[in-house]
Amino acid sequence: MYNMVEKENILQFKKSADSLYLMKDYTSATILYFKTLFAVQDYVLLQEIGQSPKDHAERFRLLQKYFPASYETLDREFSTYRDTYSKIIFKETCGHVKKIVENEIKHFKIS
Repeated sequence: MYNMVEKENILQFKKSADSLYLMKDYTSATILYFKTLFAVQDYVLLQEIGQSPKDHAERFRLLQKYFPASYETLDREFSTYRDTYSKIIFKETCGHVKKIVENEIKHFKIS
C-alpha cells in the first residue's frame, strides 16, 4: 500500500478545498482544509524525523515532541475538525482554518 504524502498531494487537497470554499460549501471545504493540514504535518514529520503517524493520536505525540508550534495549532483547532462530523461550518470558521493551512504551507515551504 502506498501512503506516503507528497507535496503534489498536499497542493491538490488545498486546491480542492479552495474550490469548495469558492462554492460556499464551507463544511466540506473545512474537512479538506484539515486533510491538507494533516498531510502537511505528516509530510514534515516524514521528511524531518523519518516517521509518518498512523493516526491522530500519534500525530499529536510526534508534533508535540518535534514541532511544538504545529502541535499547539492542531490542539487548539482539533475540536473544529470534530465539529465537521455533526455540525454545519460557517464561512468565518472555514476561513480561519484556511488561513492556518496557508500559514503551515508557507512555513514549511510546500510548493
